[in-house]
Amino acid sequence: MKTINMKKAVFIGLVALLMCPVEAFCQHRYKVSACDWMMLKRQRPGAITLAKEIGADGVELDMGPLGKRVLFENKLRDNEEEEEKFKKTLKETGIEVSSIAMSGFFAQNLLKRDNYKDLIKDCLNTMDMFDVKVAFLPLGGSGHEWEKAGTPERKELVKRLHVIGEMAKDEDCVIAIRTALDAKESAKLLKEVKSKGIKLYYNLQDAVDNHRDPVAEIKYLGRKRIAQVHASLTDSVTLDRDPRINMHEVKRALDDIKYRGWLVVERSRDAKKVRDVRGNFGTNVRYLKEVFQKED
Repeated sequence: MKTINMKKAVFIGLVALLMCPVEAFCQHRYKVSACDWMMLKRQRPGAITLAKEIGADGVELDMGPLGKRVLFENKLRDNEEEEEKFKKTLKETGIEVSSIAMSGFFAQNLLKRDNYKDLIKDCLNTMDMFDVKVAFLPLGGSGHEWEKAGTPERKELVKRLHVIGEMAKDEDCVIAIRTALDAKESAKLLKEVKSKGIKLYYNLQDAVDNHRDPVAEIKYLGRKRIAQVHASLTDSVTLDRDPRINMHEVKRALDDIKYRGWLVVERSRDAKKVRDVRGNFGTNVRYLKEVFQKED
């Protein structure tokens, strides 16, 4: 009787497994995404289909340029038709939106934007549209004075980031900042900001360009400080041929801190073929998957 019951239990278990969706067997600890604006398809559904074609799991969707505009040139704002077009393409391809980017702040100064709350709110609304929990906020356009402790610029940045963080926290989201500072100084900044809604968007490029060890920095910062990772370097060659970084060691470091989430390709283009989107991004996505998903 016990033998029959055991066989029945095994049979039921096998049937249950076979009935599970294929995706259940394909849940990797690391997923790979690509930036739509760097693939030359900013806020276009074509970025989603291209992500599918190159084998990515997701796309980092940009809010649109800023320039002299009051708000981002966000095609999705109050545009149900455009929203449905994006959602339909996502559903058809199985691609996810890994994060929402405010790349306009690469060139715009966050400290000089009186309407910065409106810009963040616009981003949070777009995140809600796609059920995204992480947004990318680069501080590259905000100068360097804020990097010095005690300066008026530092105090203003800390104040604004705290407000932004609390706005994000209220929506159960995180705004991940790219500081370009080393790990120790980035951790100090987070401590000053005092908001769980602000974390770091760790960029391998910043560490390598400034001759810092990304492996040591990742371990120092830990999972609680890092919201997401841009897994690419300054354009030179594709990641698989770049001697400046050992991606297997980066994986071990991320494993050690128990990071789970997205690796987003921004650059690492072949400098001789920077506009070969499929070639560059396809190669980088394949390589990251080979390193990070093979052992999952």
